[in-house]
Amino acid sequence: MQQTDSIVKTIAFVKEQLAGAEGGHDWFHIERVYKNALLIGAEEQCDTTIVQLAALLHDIADSKFHNGDETIGPKTARTFLESIAIDNEVIDHVIKIIENISFKGGKVARDFSSIELDIVQDADRLDAIGAIGIARAFNYGGFKNRALYDPNIAPNTSMTKEEYKTNNAPTINHFYEKLLLLKEKMNTVTGKKIGQERHRYMEGFLSQFYAEWEGEK
Repeated sequence: MQQTDSIVKTIAFVKEQLAGAEGGHDWFHIERVYKNALLIGAEEQCDTTIVQLAALLHDIADSKFHNGDETIGPKTARTFLESIAIDNEVIDHVIKIIENISFKGGKVARDFSSIELDIVQDADRLDAIGAIGIARAFNYGGFKNRALYDPNIAPNTSMTKEEYKTNNAPTINHFYEKLLLLKEKMNTVTGKKIGQERHRYMEGFLSQFYAEWEGEK
């Protein structure tokens, strides 16, 4: 797909903003989500400009790197989009997507719906599972100095949004608290199909992980 001037400017802005970011939430994460969104969007009737802008800006200021402040990302995105003269209606839609895309422990209902949100949310969730999802989980766990696994700490699948945001459990627990739940939360046909494949890959990884942990393989 040929990129418009606004998309070219947005890519440049995001690359600049995320220079030096943690490896699971850097420009390459954004690029993968952008590609996933284009792949899914090709199968849906949608506004491709909104999909592209939202995919590129969805993690422009992730709250987990800003003391949990969920307002910085939307504000940063709005200021940038206004600076490149994007239509207000498009800006409002993009901001709604950014505000509603996050997993947030899986307990918070979206207060906005659109096919564009469905697409970008699926694209983001696909990057959280499969081989890339595994790599990102352990990269972030290392960034936060978390244990790989502790058999004495059980996963907590009933966390509130605030508990989820402050959770410091071992990385393996994150599979049960989020990653393995995403397959059933995909919105689109394409997202569901790819999600099934990546889910099976994670199940295989966990089986191998536990076998190695117990010295069975």
